[in-house]
Amino acid sequence: MSLIPATILTGFLGSGKTTLLKRVLQEAHGQKIAVIENEFGEENIDSDILVSDTQEQIIQMSNGCICCTIREDLRATLQLLAAKKRKGLLDFDRVVIETTGLADPGPVAQTFFMDDEIAESYLLDSILTLVDAKHADQQLDGRQEARRQIGFADQIFISKTDLVAKDETEALMHRIRHMNPRAPQKAVHFGDVQLSEVFDLRGFNLNAKLDIDPDFLKEDDHDHDHGHDHEHGEHCDHPSHEHDASHAHHHHHDDDVKSFVFKSDRPFDAAKLEDFLGAIVNIYGPRMLRYKGVLNMKGTDRKVIFQGVHQLMGSDLGPPWGQGEARNSKMVFIGIELPKDILLQGLEQCLV
Repeated sequence: MSLIPATILTGFLGSGKTTLLKRVLQEAHGQKIAVIENEFGEENIDSDILVSDTQEQIIQMSNGCICCTIREDLRATLQLLAAKKRKGLLDFDRVVIETTGLADPGPVAQTFFMDDEIAESYLLDSILTLVDAKHADQQLDGRQEARRQIGFADQIFISKTDLVAKDETEALMHRIRHMNPRAPQKAVHFGDVQLSEVFDLRGFNLNAKLDIDPDFLKEDDHDHDHGHDHEHGEHCDHPSHEHDASHAHHHHHDDDVKSFVFKSDRPFDAAKLEDFLGAIVNIYGPRMLRYKGVLNMKGTDRKVIFQGVHQLMGSDLGPPWGQGEARNSKMVFIGIELPKDILLQGLEQCLV
């Protein structure tokens, strides 16, 4: 049996997860989707509607939240679904896990890697995060769960943009890009999205494509540390502010979820890098949300692809470097209050 793709759908309370999920379920895509959703808060999908409308198998967890304290239940539910599918008792093509608005997606994602039985049945495809444009700034200022949900995302959908001014949406997208430059953002109206933007995104694939917003890299070159470390007066001549000074900086947000990029043209020494990353993950693992890189390693003509979630880290040989292709390493780290200087200096010392 081939692996069952799984998608984690997250987002703060009221961001429109249920609307998006209903829309996906009702679309005529010919796929059978098993939904694992948690009965928690007001937003519970009316399971009667779902089952009668769409012949989906809904697995409701009786005890509420899918998050780390109740990780066993998610495991048990996933195992049960896979067993029923193997025996031909249930027919479905993929699984969507809708987390509560207050959940940290990290432990949910880790379930797919740490549990052998789950890893043999499922392939974690991606984490989708919904953000409510009207309340996002307030939620991001006040709630770390909301910031973590952005840090983990492979794809971000921004809902309710019709309720705010265009420059507010742009400022929000700018803020989110600094927290997570590797997740594409898209404004959505009442859950209206293409299935190709929801499924088969391969966010956890070890592939040679490292999507980082190119403007983010440009800004990073000016050591423009997320735009929030110094106030920009009229004499500020940072080149990086010219394109967005109009709206992105009138709010002062010093988010604890931040991202930074390491780039080098020199190859890494594999043993040194492994030791250093091992030590870093040991100390800062709980605060490291997602990290990913395409690396130039001494001694191999192939790219080395690596990525991790919290303390779990994996690497793989990718395709060969192309002829005439610049061999350089690019890594992005997304986490909570990560010691940027220590990481950058440490990585520098791992170069040949």
